[in-house]
Amino acid sequence: MRRWLLAVFFAIVAMVAIGGITRLTGSGLSITEWQPFRGALPPLSEADWQVLFDKYKTSPQFQKVNAWMTLADFERIFWWEWIHRQWGRAIGLIFVLPWAYFLVRGHLTGPWRWRTAVAFILGGLQGALGWFMVASGLVDAPQVSHYRLTAHLMLAFGVAQYVLALWLALGPTDAASPAPTALRRAAWGLVALVTGQCAYGGLLAGTRGGWLFPTFPDFNGAWIPPNIGHIDPLWRDLLDNPETVQLVHRILGTSVVVAALALWAWGRMRTLSDSQRGALRLVATAASLQLTLGVMTVLSHMNTHAAVAHQVGGLLVLSASTLCALRLRTSTH
Repeated sequence: MRRWLLAVFFAIVAMVAIGGITRLTGSGLSITEWQPFRGALPPLSEADWQVLFDKYKTSPQFQKVNAWMTLADFERIFWWEWIHRQWGRAIGLIFVLPWAYFLVRGHLTGPWRWRTAVAFILGGLQGALGWFMVASGLVDAPQVSHYRLTAHLMLAFGVAQYVLALWLALGPTDAASPAPTALRRAAWGLVALVTGQCAYGGLLAGTRGGWLFPTFPDFNGAWIPPNIGHIDPLWRDLLDNPETVQLVHRILGTSVVVAALALWAWGRMRTLSDSQRGALRLVATAASLQLTLGVMTVLSHMNTHAAVAHQVGGLLVLSASTLCALRLRTSTH
């Protein structure tokens, strides 16, 4: 069963990458309907393509941004959104078919029945939230709500963490004692910090703030973005102002690396198992690499490959942090 859960986890990682490509290529609004069953089939004829293109022509994105597109141009953006939706369906099958087998064979007993079922329910909610996000870009503005985009991203990250926790709980345990209470609390604090950083990454993507300042560590020559605080009240500026969001995202990213390295150094001074020490090294390494990816993404003017790697890196840093916190609670292999 652990292999099954690990396969689901990496399927979600792939989904995050596909979602990043879909967003960065401007493909997310190319399919203007949510058809959970019929939508699994791609256009099979020229007439089918024309019907979909005509529907897209009624969307704000076409009318305000992509009015120059021909049918051939539409096909290029359509396929990424279609793949994104099909991969979501595939994840459902990757989960539910083995789940049904294990259930029938009696391998899932007691609380494990509902614990694993919760993961499937969350996955279904993720699909519904994805459409709720897309729908926000089909009304007036030619882009989705950055709040809904962030919620969609964070639910995906949350489902991945839940599946990872199930995978770890099914593993064997060794004789090592839990880490000191203070160290365990600090590890969970790091999980909270990384979660906030990932959420701000979603806000940054949704407000398209990543394109504003292709320099680091400065902001086009300034140490503070010039338009911070221009939205009132303050809480809206922190969430809606792309320049403020960019600043907070950079501050949190640096803070995550400092906190991860400090946690690793602290752990070196304590008596821990090899798996616990390895988890601390993993999160420190992942956080450092993620900061490097973030800088590369900024300096490359939001190169698609770098930006997608950075988005996936956010999920992996959060996963490493969760793994670390759980392993400090009780050592597992």
